[in-house]
Amino acid sequence: MTETVDARLAAAGHQLPEALAPIAAYVPTVEVGGFLHISGQVSFRDGAVVSGRLGDDMDVDAGRAAAELCGLMLLAQMKKALGSLDRVERVVKLGVFVTSTPDFTRQPEVANGASELMQLAFGDAGRHARSAVGVPALPRGAAVEIDAIVKVRD
Repeated sequence: MTETVDARLAAAGHQLPEALAPIAAYVPTVEVGGFLHISGQVSFRDGAVVSGRLGDDMDVDAGRAAAELCGLMLLAQMKKALGSLDRVERVVKLGVFVTSTPDFTRQPEVANGASELMQLAFGDAGRHARSAVGVPALPRGAAVEIDAIVKVRD
């Protein structure tokens, strides 16, 4: 019997949050042409946005943890849209935005928090293309925001 994505996540101690509704005029996901496009997700802990600025009041480990929380929210949005994470055929790309100071250059290390979660969840199918960029500010003061494109099974 093949282990489900949910079982792999649970075995690693991860629980998916509730997929949140958008805070503005957009939808959380769009499925088209065999791909699911997931709008940017920020990290939440205890009902509040994880805020901070890498290179200022937040270190790389805290940034990685925030990126992992974004990844969990991406998974929650995938599951809500698809009915099952087992419909994900491949994680194609993550776009990672990190609130950081101009001299902070470790965005790829921060982004690994989400990238490693996708690989845990989907194995080799979780390996993806990625961008990781520093920005001066994100919605609601979030430290990290991540969007994604995934290939889906019928």
